[in-house]
Amino acid sequence: MTIEEAQKLVDKWINSTGIRYFNELTNTAILMEEVGEIARIMARQYGEQSFKKSDKDIDLADEMADVLFVLICLANQTNINLTDALEKNLIKKSIRDADRHKNNEKLK
Repeated sequence: MTIEEAQKLVDKWINSTGIRYFNELTNTAILMEEVGEIARIMARQYGEQSFKKSDKDIDLADEMADVLFVLICLANQTNINLTDALEKNLIKKSIRDADRHKNNEKLK
């Protein structure tokens, strides 16, 4: 699935099953909640915190998909084409960081 297809699919789902988009501020808050859930998993799976019994069935991939879903909602609501945005962002990073990472002693 392309990013454009994902944006269309999410829009179709929102307008049929979801009834309508939450407003942009609500979706921003939801996005922060979902990112927090990923941070919680990462702190336990790769960090030093331990899992609680209630955390055992949490699926990192599903939580990442939740973040992507809400991000796509926000892009759709604000008329942002994520394909174009990502392509422009990668160009910016390629120019800005052309030598930066190569010269970073911490990465060697």
